[in-house]
Amino acid sequence: MLNINTTNHKRVNVTLPPQTLKLIDKVTEKGDRSRLIDEAVRFYVKEIGYSNLRKRIREGALMRSSRDLELAEEWFALDNEA
Repeated sequence: MLNINTTNHKRVNVTLPPQTLKLIDKVTEKGDRSRLIDEAVRFYVKEIGYSNLRKRIREGALMRSSRDLELAEEWFALDNEA
């Protein structure tokens, strides 16, 4: 869990649909909405970051796959000669 220092917080005005507020209130104690929203946003951003990183790694690997296969075949041939 996060250790939140309230002196470093900024007040913002956010509008949410009533259904979203009901969901938040179902899983938080009174006065704890900010903590839940903070944790949810941090989790979401972290997951999106991981997802984007995985996507970029996969795309890069696919772009370089033929070059990497050729290099591996060259090294395999050299290894067999030795």
